[in-house]
Amino acid sequence: MKLYLDPGHGGTDSGASGNGLLEKDITLDIALKINSILNNDYENIEVKMSRTSDSTKSLSQRTNEANAWGANYYLSIHINAGGGTGYEDYIYSGISDTSTTASYQTIIHAEVLKTNQLRDRGKKKANFHVLRESKMPALLSENGFIDNSQDAALMKQASWLQNVAEGHVNGLAKAFNLKPKSTGPVSGTLYKVIAGSFKSKQNADDRAAFLKTKGIESFVVSTIISGETWYRVQAGAFANRENAEKSVTALKNAGITDAFIVSENSSEGGGGTNGGSPGGQDNQPPIATPTGLSILGPTLLSPELMNAFAKKVNPNAVEVGNYYLTFGDYYGIRGDVAFAQALHETNYFRFTGIVKPEQNNFAGLAATGQGNSGASFKTPEEGVLAHLQHLYAYAATNPLPAKYPLVDPRFNLVTRGSAPTWTALNGKWAVPGSNYGQSIIDLYGKMIDSSVQNLETIRQGLQ
Repeated sequence: MKLYLDPGHGGTDSGASGNGLLEKDITLDIALKINSILNNDYENIEVKMSRTSDSTKSLSQRTNEANAWGANYYLSIHINAGGGTGYEDYIYSGISDTSTTASYQTIIHAEVLKTNQLRDRGKKKANFHVLRESKMPALLSENGFIDNSQDAALMKQASWLQNVAEGHVNGLAKAFNLKPKSTGPVSGTLYKVIAGSFKSKQNADDRAAFLKTKGIESFVVSTIISGETWYRVQAGAFANRENAEKSVTALKNAGITDAFIVSENSSEGGGGTNGGSPGGQDNQPPIATPTGLSILGPTLLSPELMNAFAKKVNPNAVEVGNYYLTFGDYYGIRGDVAFAQALHETNYFRFTGIVKPEQNNFAGLAATGQGNSGASFKTPEEGVLAHLQHLYAYAATNPLPAKYPLVDPRFNLVTRGSAPTWTALNGKWAVPGSNYGQSIIDLYGKMIDSSVQNLETIRQGLQ
């Protein structure tokens, strides 16, 4: 079965927006999870996605690609808007209720509703391009309303996104009689894919939670190595080593650089031997150390580019780019990435959470919820200074340089040097925050893309 999977919108077309969310991001997240589940759990399924990243693609490009590929089914994932609430899906308005397309809709509709916790708005028809111009049966699903606070709260939960993906997969499996991959006992060598090995179970649980946000299913198992208990995050087991290696590559592409393979003779049921761990023998498993972009480093984007990016989303955004450059350079911190963190914390300086604009608290310092809106600072400059000082506490072990007064009220509560990278802030700056650092880096990447476009526009104006 060939499925053309289409995450709605993307790139310059953000789709609907609301409650700090963009439709294009949510549709891509759900679609990537659908793709992962289908490829990992079912046989004889081939999936082609219209996009696998935040890229621009026209409607005609999508349907032309699906038609040329010879897809058996077209599934388009969307998020609704307009003041309502709940789930609905659509087939082409020119199709009868007794058609194969309508029967597929009935099956998928029922399965999605079992998992998504949303009100049933019904099975509907419309003259949408992707439904009209696709030559195969097609369905467009609208998974909640982004401008409804209750629906949006669900969209912010990784577990809900996973459930929505599983609902779609369950529907596809029923509609097309997809055969699950065998999960029975395997004789001979079994290749287990380990997405990290930790002495702390909490760190292992955090890794498993992060993998789930990437659409990768895993679980934590304990093992005794040299008399010590280690907690492994297992992300698959394969009878074929080549498939295991492909899984490791996918993990590394998702940012898991310490993934490795353990081989076991399943017919003997004995202990395993390392099947190619990059860290050496299995009795010396790779110790989980923070990886990724360091907090300490140069500020690459100018204040003008930082402020311009914020104002694309919020034209009334406070202009604090110059402070992030000044204090970033002084403390040796990546001020432009800290600026991205401030955008993440304040929803592009719109302050839609418990922290209010007059607090000048751009990093949510001491804001713990339940009525505690956190620290307040006299000026935006002081708020940025506190933000950079708090980052310095996490990233460095040296005493705070003395040029500026200490204004961060929580500086001395931080375990110094405990988070040298942005991803190491997971579970520290935000709790549980299993994907906190990755969210900041993703936003910083969007800042870079936007800045490149701005500079290219300026360059073209010089010609």
